[in-house]
Amino acid sequence: MNDLPATERRLAEFVLDFPGDLASYTGAELADLAGVSRATVSRFVRRLGYPNYEEARRHVRDEKQEGAALLLSAATTKASKNALEAHASQGAANLTGTFGRLSNAQIDAIAKAIVDARQVLVFGFRSSQPFASYFRWQILQVVERVIALPGPGETIGEHLASIEARDVVIVFGLRRRVPQTDAILDYAASANAKSLYIADQLAPEHAGVTWSINCDTAAPGPLDNHVAVLGLCGLLATKVLEHAGDRGRKRLSAIESAHDHMDEL
Repeated sequence: MNDLPATERRLAEFVLDFPGDLASYTGAELADLAGVSRATVSRFVRRLGYPNYEEARRHVRDEKQEGAALLLSAATTKASKNALEAHASQGAANLTGTFGRLSNAQIDAIAKAIVDARQVLVFGFRSSQPFASYFRWQILQVVERVIALPGPGETIGEHLASIEARDVVIVFGLRRRVPQTDAILDYAASANAKSLYIADQLAPEHAGVTWSINCDTAAPGPLDNHVAVLGLCGLLATKVLEHAGDRGRKRLSAIESAHDHMDEL
């Protein structure tokens, strides 16, 4: 910043306030808003390494599509007096929209596969990790062989190597996704294991996945709203408990006895 000419520094300060808005303005509009010339805009984007302004706009659009929180912080998302209402309404809309695309048959098939599996591997990276851990904790009450991955200090190859056709692989792939997400789904398909891919509504389709569920995650602010994801976890866990039947009830009873013995609760 200190090395920029005065007019370009003024433009840089304007852009840094709300970098995501760059995708919405033409070069002329940006120049007018920042109070600089169009030539200054052209020099500025070239100094940043872009061949032209349109290439800079394209880069911002792509990064916003990937879910970069910095670029989603637009000027229109400032805190308002109606923030509570806006977040509640959007969460309800996300839940309704996501559940409206599901079917009872689909959910029952997933739950039955989880109950019948030799082992269930639940993967989640970045923001997906808490959902993987939560879902694992819920179904562990009736499913003995369920692991949330990766664990602290672990790589995933040791677990992928043991995947068989009798297993179920569940991958939470909410944005921003890491390259390992696709690699895990590909590996599961190559092992003929059943797989469930839970992602946001903008995630691309992935060939070879047994079941794919895209959750609505729209939000009034720059951070995704995950109400629908958590709701889906609750729905699936409830169905798993139902399909576990007598076997599940016996495990629940054994767990309660163990709690009593250890005086844990």
